[in-house]
Amino acid sequence: MFALKRFIHNLVIVIGKSLSVLVPMKVPITFVGADSTAQLCQAIGQTGTKKLLLVTDAVLVKLGIVERVTGALGAAGVEWCVYDGVEPDPTFAQVQEGVQRLRSEGCDAVLAVGGGSSMDASKLIAAIATNDKPLAKLEGLFKLRKPTVPLYALPTTAGTGSEATMVAVVSDPAAMAKKFFIDPKLFPSMTALDASLMTGLPPAMTAATGMDALTHAIESYLSVSATEETEKLSAAAVKMVFNNLPTAYATGDDMKARSAMALASFYAGVAFTRASVGYVHAIAHQLGAYYKTPHGLANAIVLPRVLEFSKGPAVDRLAQLADVIGIEGANPTEKADRFIEAVKALGAEVGIPVRLDSLKRADITPIAKRALSEAHANYPVPRYMGLDDCEKLLGSMLSA
Repeated sequence: MFALKRFIHNLVIVIGKSLSVLVPMKVPITFVGADSTAQLCQAIGQTGTKKLLLVTDAVLVKLGIVERVTGALGAAGVEWCVYDGVEPDPTFAQVQEGVQRLRSEGCDAVLAVGGGSSMDASKLIAAIATNDKPLAKLEGLFKLRKPTVPLYALPTTAGTGSEATMVAVVSDPAAMAKKFFIDPKLFPSMTALDASLMTGLPPAMTAATGMDALTHAIESYLSVSATEETEKLSAAAVKMVFNNLPTAYATGDDMKARSAMALASFYAGVAFTRASVGYVHAIAHQLGAYYKTPHGLANAIVLPRVLEFSKGPAVDRLAQLADVIGIEGANPTEKADRFIEAVKALGAEVGIPVRLDSLKRADITPIAKRALSEAHANYPVPRYMGLDDCEKLLGSMLSA
């Protein structure tokens, strides 16, 4: 039965890789630098937007980040209103509340300001505005019949890369599940990578989001669907994270490190949109659904364990990543081992715990089953994982 399941998974991946070349992948118009927020707002003003819905969270409003953006919008002659009801792991209800705000205010475009949660919610608010269907009807692959209203993204964290992807994820608390929406129409048309908006990010969030970007980069590099283009972007992102995350974590106002992390996150987002991710994400999504574990933190804890599991068939790819970050070794196996140790060391340097305190032993089997169901239906992983393997991996994360 295991062999049959592995064969079916491999067949799905081969078919998916063949079909993926038919899916249009759009890289948004991107402004980079300390004045990129103003450039983005000026560009939005030139599109003829009548009124913009700015989608964000209450924390960014309190910190004054949103005021900086609305000031730039005003200077560009763009009328706006703010919806700040997005919370970490946004829900269907929060998305629907945003849609109601868009309609009641007569907005004709959406700007996401924030991390992955704000960008995911914004994508779906923009989609429902034109497709006029319940959110549940749009779940899955390629369900949007009509383009969204104009959609723009201004990330305030360097991790998710959502500003460069066609994916949105929301939570269903009742089902303790993450719901996925994937469609080329969800690509933002413009984005700005403005590191000056990220300097106030707390160290713990800097660490988690940075390790999220690293996970995207590594999983897309190891993907059997990787292309020459995605490999270059993934490798660049890996190098930039190793070189800059410790500084961004320790010295939050270091603009050079923050700028590099923003670009690394963007590169990794572009790469995994084409090459996809793997078991790290499949497991992390379940930890978020069960325990509200922040996605970047969950990825960071799971990542080295999945790399250890995948090492056999992925040894050469891991050795290549060792070369990328300047790690030497006598042979590919030694290089791969040292790269995995470097990932662990980077996590430790930025305060990532080794274990997950909230994980319950009784939840391991259902979490493993859900993770494998997600991965085997979607992700081009280098080595197939069975239920026993996944349960053992999760068991190693128990705090007691």
